[in-house]
Amino acid sequence: MEEKELRSMSGYLLFAVGLIMLFGGVVYVVVTGSPVVGVLISIIGFIILIGLTVINPNEAVVTTFFGDYMGTMKQSGLRWVNPLFRRKKLSLRARNLNGQKLKVNDKLGNPIEIAAVVVWRVGDTAKASFEVDDYIKYVEIQSEAAVRHLAGIYAYDTMEAEELEIHEVTLRDGSGKINEMLEAELTERLSRAGVDVLEARISHLAYAPEIAGAMLQRQQASAVVAARRQIVNGAVGMVDMALAMLSDKGIVQLDEERKAAMVCNLLVVLCGEKSVTPVLNAGTLYP
Repeated sequence: MEEKELRSMSGYLLFAVGLIMLFGGVVYVVVTGSPVVGVLISIIGFIILIGLTVINPNEAVVTTFFGDYMGTMKQSGLRWVNPLFRRKKLSLRARNLNGQKLKVNDKLGNPIEIAAVVVWRVGDTAKASFEVDDYIKYVEIQSEAAVRHLAGIYAYDTMEAEELEIHEVTLRDGSGKINEMLEAELTERLSRAGVDVLEARISHLAYAPEIAGAMLQRQQASAVVAARRQIVNGAVGMVDMALAMLSDKGIVQLDEERKAAMVCNLLVVLCGEKSVTPVLNAGTLYP
C-alpha cells in the first residue's frame, strides 16, 4: 500500500454555511412552527460541520471509507471532506529516539554497552497506518535490533582487531562509517512502516563494567609499548646518524668494539626514563 493524495475543499465557506443552516433550522421552527423542515435544515448543517477538519503544518490526515483507504490530506488549514470518511491524524514532524543502553557482545565476544540516537519522521502515511500495528513502537524495536546487529559484526577496538589480523572498521575508531551503516540498515528496516531515517548516530559506547578495568589496563600497556617502540626507533636513528657524522668528518676512528660501546651508551642516554650521570673514562678499553 502506497500513499495517495486526497484533494479537499477549503472549509471556511462551508463552516459558515453549516452554522447558518444549523441555527437557521432552529429559527425556522420557531418562526413557522414547522418542525420537520427546520429539523431537516439543522441536520444538514450539522452534517456539513462534521466534515470539517483542522490540519496543522507538518500534519497529515489519513482517510478511510468503510475500510477502504481513500487518501491522505496534507493541505494545512481548515479543510472539508466527505463527512462519512473516517479520519486519523499523523504528525510529519521530525522525532528523536534516544535509545537505551544495550549490553551486547562485539565480534570478538567482549561484552560492551552501546546506544544510538535516531532522528526520523513519517514519510508514507499509508504504510505507517496500515502496514504495521504501531509505527512508533515499530521504530523503537527495529532500532534496537539494528544496533544489536551492528555491534555483533564489528570489533570494539583496533587493538584487539590487530591481534587477530582483522583489518576492518571498528566500533570505536570508525564512528563515521559505523553511523553510515547504522543509518542504511535502519532505512531498510523502517521502510516497511513508511518511516524516513534522517540521521542515526552512536551516542554511547563503552566496555561492560565487569571488564572495563581490565581493558583499561590493557590499553594503558599497549600505549606504553607503542611509546617505547617509537622512542627506540628514534634512538636508533640518532645513533646511526651520530656514527655516520663522526666517520664522515674524521673526528675519531672507531673500531667495532668502540662503536658497540658508544652505541650502548647512546641508547642508554636516549631511551632511559631518568637523567643519566656521565662517567669519564681516562683509561683505555685495552689492557
